[in-house]
Amino acid sequence: MRLQSRNFFKASVITLAFFAASAAIAGGHKSLNGTWVLEPTRSEFAGEPALQTGSVTINDREHNITVSRSFTYDGANETFSYSFSTDGRENSTIHQGKSFKSKAKWDDNVLKVTTTQNDVTVVERYSLEPDGSMKLTVERPGHHMISLFFQHQ
Repeated sequence: MRLQSRNFFKASVITLAFFAASAAIAGGHKSLNGTWVLEPTRSEFAGEPALQTGSVTINDREHNITVSRSFTYDGANETFSYSFSTDGRENSTIHQGKSFKSKAKWDDNVLKVTTTQNDVTVVERYSLEPDGSMKLTVERPGHHMISLFFQHQ
């Protein structure tokens, strides 16, 4: 009887730890939800044209992820805005007459978005920083990595 109680206790502790870890991961995903505003002075553009203003809105509901972005470049009268939704599978989207494929998935508490257009793949990683800001890193072939920082609006 004592052996059964001990095994039941171990199984209960393991089950509780699993659910606690799952809740922590899900909570991390939800913490990126909302609208984030660019902090241009804190961001690292790695020689690329600097962004004057920008915002990112992330909405993750039951594995359906919507990412909307709007950026205005410094010194240019151009604003680029686009939005796409994905459910973890690769989806095709048309933006300003150009077709691209995107896929979003969670790597622990990091939202990883992979976009392919004309055989060029760009990887974006959205993560929550310890100070509560969001960091977006952008990796493009032939370019230095860009790090953009955002504050929750």
